[in-house]
Amino acid sequence: MTNRWIAPIIATLTVASSLAPSAVTTALAGDADWTPADWVEEETIELGTTEPGEDRYDFPVWLVVIDGDVYVRLGSKAAERFEESTTKPYMTVEIAEKTFPKVEGVPAPDQADQVDQLMADKYWSDVFIRFMPHPLTLRLEPR
Repeated sequence: MTNRWIAPIIATLTVASSLAPSAVTTALAGDADWTPADWVEEETIELGTTEPGEDRYDFPVWLVVIDGDVYVRLGSKAAERFEESTTKPYMTVEIAEKTFPKVEGVPAPDQADQVDQLMADKYWSDVFIRFMPHPLTLRLEPR
């Protein structure tokens, strides 16, 4: 009886070990792990962009969750990094000890005012930060 369970386990392990590491990462960090409701209290999210001729650059930004979607507000330098990224509109995202290798940054200018207000409510230091230019508001969508 024990032998009939061993063959399927070995077959599963063989298939899993033959996958490229990136395929395993993508499978583990799929949509099921994208849980914005769990991240409402998170302070920052790490975005990774790649400018021409450079390695990926990761930087933290504040986030808010609106109706189950994650939004970020980018300052001038971060917006420039996003716009010039060789992977635009995609970025790497890290949050709550999870990594998402392909997340689309969708411009959401219609949400900018609500994002600004929620950032002010969530982050006490926004009393200073809000006066700096934030030319780009993005909704983040895993792919």
